[in-house]
Amino acid sequence: MFDSTSYLGSEEAIAAYLTDILQTNDAGLLSAALGDIARARGMTDIDKAAGLTREALYKALRPGSAPCFDTVNRVCAALGVRL
Repeated sequence: MFDSTSYLGSEEAIAAYLTDILQTNDAGLLSAALGDIARARGMTDIDKAAGLTREALYKALRPGSAPCFDTVNRVCAALGVRL
């Protein structure tokens, strides 16, 4: 299985990754991509910054999930990402 986290070491790489993902118009893919970015940056820091438990964060950002907009917005804010 391909693991994109090793390629997400810079802000430019993250921006390009999200740009590509957003073009698919696939909410499940977007949540999985945010999960990839969160793992690349460190889930422990992201869950605290987003105000979510680690388990809730993993559940919301797994492939195929459909998190509510509030969760996506909180994770984006914790990642410092604007959509």
